[in-house]
Amino acid sequence: MNMTTSRVTLAHADAIPDNAPVKVKAEGVNVFYGEKQALFDVSLNMLDRAVTALIGPSGCGKSTFLRCINRMNDTIVGARVEGRVEIDGQDVNARDVDPVLLRSRVGMVFQKPNPFPKTIFENVAYGPRIHGMTSSKKELADRVEAALKKAGLWAEVHDRLHSAGTGLSGGQQQRLVIARAIAVDPEVILMDEPCSALDPIATARVEELIDELRRQYCIVIVTHSMAQAARVSQRTAFFHLGKLVESGTTEAMFTNPTDPRTQDYITGRSG
Repeated sequence: MNMTTSRVTLAHADAIPDNAPVKVKAEGVNVFYGEKQALFDVSLNMLDRAVTALIGPSGCGKSTFLRCINRMNDTIVGARVEGRVEIDGQDVNARDVDPVLLRSRVGMVFQKPNPFPKTIFENVAYGPRIHGMTSSKKELADRVEAALKKAGLWAEVHDRLHSAGTGLSGGQQQRLVIARAIAVDPEVILMDEPCSALDPIATARVEELIDELRRQYCIVIVTHSMAQAARVSQRTAFFHLGKLVESGTTEAMFTNPTDPRTQDYITGRSG
């Protein structure tokens, strides 16, 4: 079932460290919204220091699965999650797990940039401040600077930290949101279509940033763009009608998928 990859540039599969452990593990996950079942028995391992791309047609359950990792489905009335999702072996749905603390460990970047209506500095300082992560103004300022540097934004905003975050361009706002997420030292970063509202230049910058960040974090990204999945991820999982059809290295998924539905979707014959 070999297929051409001439339309896409694959990320380097060998970029995954040989000793990269499983960071996030899902086993038998089912999700219901009221009487409607949205996910069916999904089991998937996501590696540390690697990007896992979730692909599939609209409404196939990608974002629903992503929200299971940081319990964002808890905020949806009528939502019910069955099965087990672990981070470093700990069940995120255990009764003794505080969802607020969980979400500081698991940062999330949404489809549309959503900076707070605050200054650039306050956007990034918000998390460390509410979690009591710094003990002085200098320590807080250093943490903000470090996060903005990691997000590739410091050089562009260092002289206007007290300007409104909402005054930045779309691409800069998305990088600001990423800086806000990493300012609290998360272990996992979830990204739900992070480039869909950005122009090609801003998209390229965010993709470069994802490649830099995955050397330190476990990143799980939902994307409709096959080219983006191929460029930024080391592993890919294909969802269809609420079920995980198959998963594996991005190279294998794009060059020799085992399921005809995966091949049809990747080559544009379905979806």
